[in-house]
Amino acid sequence: MKNLKILLTGLLIGLGLLSFTTINKNEEPKPKTSSVRGYEVGDEATDFKLKNIDGKMVSLNDFKAAKGFIVVFTCNHCPYAKKYEDRIIELDKKYKSQGYPVIAINPNDPAVQPEDSYQKMIERAKEKGFTFPYLMDEGQKIYPQYGATKTPHVFLLQKEGGKNIVKYIGAIDNNYENPNDVSEYYVQDAVNSLLKGEPIKMTKTVAIGCTVKAKK
Repeated sequence: MKNLKILLTGLLIGLGLLSFTTINKNEEPKPKTSSVRGYEVGDEATDFKLKNIDGKMVSLNDFKAAKGFIVVFTCNHCPYAKKYEDRIIELDKKYKSQGYPVIAINPNDPAVQPEDSYQKMIERAKEKGFTFPYLMDEGQKIYPQYGATKTPHVFLLQKEGGKNIVKYIGAIDNNYENPNDVSEYYVQDAVNSLLKGEPIKMTKTVAIGCTVKAKK
């Protein structure tokens, strides 16, 4: 009888340890991995259909005559974005007629940053005289696909065989504070290279600006 009790006790302890081990294995946290990588130079960029400040839905496919696009993720409130507004307008005025229009997209969640609401976008565009579409990334579905992390963040695209291929990613130039002190015009130089059929010397730079405002 005594030996039987010892045997049963050992068996119960063994089962308990096995159960504990199984539970622990099941409860081990899985490493966090992101399914969104964002684009690299040479990737095909997705098209989209986003609401413009005039209430119409806009997609890249609407621009049949375009050779490519200067896609700029920007917003209303960010000091960096405000500093670049006039330069973004100038890029559109200079290159739209040559086949590379600016397409601006606001990636921010207005619930996190009320200054980036759709109504505020309309007001800002009117105040600054935007010459390009200013689209709302409602639901924040597009900016993660592109890999935009800042405002402003530029993705220069070129049409190739019916696809929009990423040719440059990053900043507009190398001085957000003062346009008169700029010594490297990243986007301008990249578009000029595409127009001439030449390789782009600087295909990627670090975007300087405010972080994209999303719900945690």
